[in-house]
Amino acid sequence: MPELPEVETVANGVHARVHGQTVRSVWTSNKPQTFKSSPDAIVEALTGSRIERVYRVGKTIVVDLARSEDGEKSSGQFLVHLGMTGRLLVSTPDTPVPAHTHAILTLSGGMELRFVDARRFGRLSIVDFTTADDRYTGPGVEPLTIGEEEFVALFRGRKTPIKAALLNQSLLHGVGNIYADESLFHAKIRPTRQAGRLTRAELIRLRAALIKVLTEAIQLGGSSVSDYVDADGVAGFFQLHHHAYSRTGQPCHICGTPIKRVVVGGRSTHYCPNCQK
Repeated sequence: MPELPEVETVANGVHARVHGQTVRSVWTSNKPQTFKSSPDAIVEALTGSRIERVYRVGKTIVVDLARSEDGEKSSGQFLVHLGMTGRLLVSTPDTPVPAHTHAILTLSGGMELRFVDARRFGRLSIVDFTTADDRYTGPGVEPLTIGEEEFVALFRGRKTPIKAALLNQSLLHGVGNIYADESLFHAKIRPTRQAGRLTRAELIRLRAALIKVLTEAIQLGGSSVSDYVDADGVAGFFQLHHHAYSRTGQPCHICGTPIKRVVVGGRSTHYCPNCQK
């Protein structure tokens, strides 16, 4: 599943190509699994709306919309969750439409914004709001901007393994399996340790590692370990810099000890038994 860096890369790419444009028309596949809002509601909200901004909140791509009708202005948001295999692509109309395409937005600039999802775990929905308080803010705290004290407080007293706590979207939204493993590696913390027993110094070190790993992954376009591609259909490169994730049995880049795999909270977890204590 695309995580924070992949979703950020897609959102930034889409924003650069479509912001300021108006949605002329919308086609949907009407496949029920794909739509949290009804397809009719999505078509109605999007058609005629101007795309103000495209950005990421957690693992969700948020499209801010504005429209003027009968002299009155209204606002809303189009939410895109990529799920396991979702892609949000900016394409020319003559580009062949991929199989498993579930939505096509025809834009005033002549391009199309297409949502493609083979396994249909992705979700599309609409948020209507009248005040800023109604905007989508995600389930947890933003890991790229969280302060030291707030980060430490998130894990205080928690009995779950730190790896499971990092994956809890109600705490930090956007962090998934890849970047939890990589951040714990760089922080030299074993993923099975109880979150509430980590020292303040260790948690501050983990926060710094998490921000560093996420920032570098965004700069490299994310990790393409399965279906992920950016808004132009281009794969990311951060998988070439993985130290722990999915490297079971391979030598640690730091000490040479084989990377170990365990299951934490039902998720495959990778770490160096020598470097991570």
